[in-house]
Amino acid sequence: MTNVVLLGATGSVGRSAVRVLRRHADRFRVLGLSASRSADELEALALEFEPAFAVLAGLEPAAHAPGAWTGEWRYGPAAVAAAAADPRADVVINALVGFAGLESTTAALEAGRRLALANKESLVVGGDVVLAAWRGGGGDIVPVDSEHSAIHQCIGDRPRAEVRRLILTASGGPFRDLPIERFAEIRASDALAHPTWSMGEKITVDSATMANKALEVIEAHLLFDIDFDHIDVVVHPSSIVHSLVEFRDGSTLAQLGVPTMELPILYALTAPERLADGAEPFDPIAAGPLEFEALRREAFPMFELGIMAGRAGGTTPAAYSAANEVAVAAFLQERIGFTDIARTVEHVVSDWSVGAATSVPEIVEADAEARSRASERIEVLAG
Repeated sequence: MTNVVLLGATGSVGRSAVRVLRRHADRFRVLGLSASRSADELEALALEFEPAFAVLAGLEPAAHAPGAWTGEWRYGPAAVAAAAADPRADVVINALVGFAGLESTTAALEAGRRLALANKESLVVGGDVVLAAWRGGGGDIVPVDSEHSAIHQCIGDRPRAEVRRLILTASGGPFRDLPIERFAEIRASDALAHPTWSMGEKITVDSATMANKALEVIEAHLLFDIDFDHIDVVVHPSSIVHSLVEFRDGSTLAQLGVPTMELPILYALTAPERLADGAEPFDPIAAGPLEFEALRREAFPMFELGIMAGRAGGTTPAAYSAANEVAVAAFLQERIGFTDIARTVEHVVSDWSVGAATSVPEIVEADAEARSRASERIEVLAG
């Protein structure tokens, strides 16, 4: 049996992972589960899977009254990172959202675990710190993002020198064809209506602004050691082709599949082995023509700001990610408009002093500073 720790079990990716683990209960044992505040949902999962422990990251013991499950409850963010480093774990699925996943990512890698990484922000903001933990701890990262899972599958064991270019696909989100002059009218409900994927609120808004694709480009740069000049993005509305890899001989490999997170989650748990599974198969006839188009970069400034932050390096990606988290939260609260997200992030990163990102405390400090600057800018925009 493979022991699995699932962090962020009640989020959109976490729920997909639960379905995968449920189908393959003969292969995987759920060692630990975590959620932020969804105590009832987490307890229901604990009753079903009977893990060794369950963690509520956003609650203190006094704020939680355990119910029918009599196992070990743990509390607070430190308990989540400790769960990621549990010596009994074989695989840690990091499905946490945003910057909160950084310490769990580094803890799992330093402990030598396989990290099934859905929390792209931790790699983006952690950069060299995460890579050092990966190299030093002897762990492994298998990406859960469908784009990076596709690249991982296409490259396999081939030397990186054989890779000429990575091509990430983007659905284009709900505003792929919307005229720029109408972007000021966009409400939160519009941005949350993604045409092909069912995801959590933050990542859905990030998809609508294309911030998510910028984060994915940075993630690809770090995971596969490919420079930014050789990573491209194309819009692919049906989300069937998840990414393409062009090799130096001119051939290009692509990974195709229906838009579901369950396939990359299962692959991250077992790679390079592939388990038989009941997930929906790809039907090329039903899928119809595979269409691709250029990304309208002028319509989505969050993409260019993210690439700029990735190229700058240091703490700049952390500043970009932090400012974006704050701005997206304000947009969902209808305190600012859709176009104000980019205005807020640009205000933070345009004059950001690139500092070293060689330790978690340095990254935490940069994150806090960027959040403060973003909050100040939002007060001006909302005023």
